[in-house]
Amino acid sequence: MSVLVFADSTEGKFKKSAFEVVSYAKNVADQLSTNLVAVTINADDSDALFTYGAEKVLSVTNEALQTFNAKQYASVIQQAAASTEASVVVLDSSIDTLHTAPLLAVALNAGYASNVVAIPSSTEPFTVKRKAFSNKGFSHTVISTDHKIIGVAKNSYGIHVNEVAGTTEDFNATIATSGVTSEKLERVSGKVTIADAEVVVSAGRGLKGPENWGMIEDLADVLGAATACSKPVSDLGWRPHGEHVGQTGKPVASNLYIAIGISGAIQHLAGINASKVKVVINTDPEAPFFKAADYGIVGDAFEVIPSLIEKLKAFKQAS
Repeated sequence: MSVLVFADSTEGKFKKSAFEVVSYAKNVADQLSTNLVAVTINADDSDALFTYGAEKVLSVTNEALQTFNAKQYASVIQQAAASTEASVVVLDSSIDTLHTAPLLAVALNAGYASNVVAIPSSTEPFTVKRKAFSNKGFSHTVISTDHKIIGVAKNSYGIHVNEVAGTTEDFNATIATSGVTSEKLERVSGKVTIADAEVVVSAGRGLKGPENWGMIEDLADVLGAATACSKPVSDLGWRPHGEHVGQTGKPVASNLYIAIGISGAIQHLAGINASKVKVVINTDPEAPFFKAADYGIVGDAFEVIPSLIEKLKAFKQAS
């Protein structure tokens, strides 16, 4: 018996979430008095996982897996779980994983708990704490199946150093190609993605038009942040749908979320509630977003943002 964790990567580099789920899985393995095994797909530096507790890394390298496909990824993880006799599989809660995990659950005949925010409070019965009701509450969920899948919510557990002397071995998984279709995706390199960003700068209809998005991108560049937008903005075609955050868009769990010209509809707030610090800039002092904000500025974005950029640049130069 073992605990298996999937450490996700992009273009060979581990995502921050990979280190968090390995840290989490190490704690679960200790609770169960068993070993922790990680499986990676086309990752460059598997040894990095030893720092956070992985005792063995199964490294899968295959050109057919360069483009994400939920069916293929689920199959690889299922084969790794069978090889290591894993009773618990730990994943992150990314958009890709939300497609992969249900397929994996079917393959393993496993119970799946997503958006888990804490280590199991009990292993008999196996009980985990999860976000519920659009992040407004929590549920304590019992997984009673022999095999269990845990999806860890981003920024819920943290990254913890737990160095071990691990080993890496090549894992030759069978890659199914029949019945699998793929689509070429154009990725923007050199920019921070919403899923991995520590800081997100988001804007809404208060920007008045796509021609004014330059200052949002300038602020994001200064902060090393990802850019995002509200649903109406993406619906209007001002920004790509991939930048839409909210209950019907991408969830955000950044350390800092800056909302500019966004009123704060309940659907948007549901998607960003997991962010640690929320800053709101809006001309309307009655905007609902101010009630959820940690810090608020009542002011015109066209005056506030250029001034903020100037001050941040001066601060960075001084330090």
